[in-house]
Amino acid sequence: MCGEQSATAGRKMSCGLRKETLALAEDYLSLSCSSPWPAPAPPSEAAAAMRRAARDMESQHQARFLSLAQTFLKQCGPDPCPSLRRVMEELVGDGHLNWGRVVSLFTFTGVLARLMLEQKSLKPGLDLGKGQELAQGTGHCRGLAETIAEYLGEEKKDWLQENDGWEGFCKFCRSAREVTQDSSMKTALFAAAGVGLAGLTFLLVR
Repeated sequence: MCGEQSATAGRKMSCGLRKETLALAEDYLSLSCSSPWPAPAPPSEAAAAMRRAARDMESQHQARFLSLAQTFLKQCGPDPCPSLRRVMEELVGDGHLNWGRVVSLFTFTGVLARLMLEQKSLKPGLDLGKGQELAQGTGHCRGLAETIAEYLGEEKKDWLQENDGWEGFCKFCRSAREVTQDSSMKTALFAAAGVGLAGLTFLLVR
């Protein structure tokens, strides 16, 4: 009986992690595609923390993220989601997943979503108004967000649970802010992302 209850609780926690991961991914990707319009309030503390961390990371590595996203789009074919899944699998293929790499995945996918929207809006004869552009952005953002949620919320659910889920991410980000802006923890976050970016670069150019 206890074993059945434990298994049921585990499934509920896993389902909850996937839903929360999907909500975070949709929020960040929608934000990435909606600039420069005013962003709505983040739906959770974790979403607010991801917005800050991913935007900080993009500002630190803007040229590299853009170059990687452009290379990715040239190679991925009409549906980017299977290729994004392979990128995520190989990016943490050494088994060393950490919050820095998680943020780098969100950041890269945000740049990718924005670039996809920009390319669609530049097609000859296509004149998108604000509403149409937002609708198109929401459409392809959903698929990319689902891909992130399936990988982190299902494939890597054990790691998320071991690290206190997205509440653990919030704790990590709060600690980094408390230590000061040039803190060793923030340096460690970007260093971890740098390892991930190096792997992503290798994957895309080989």
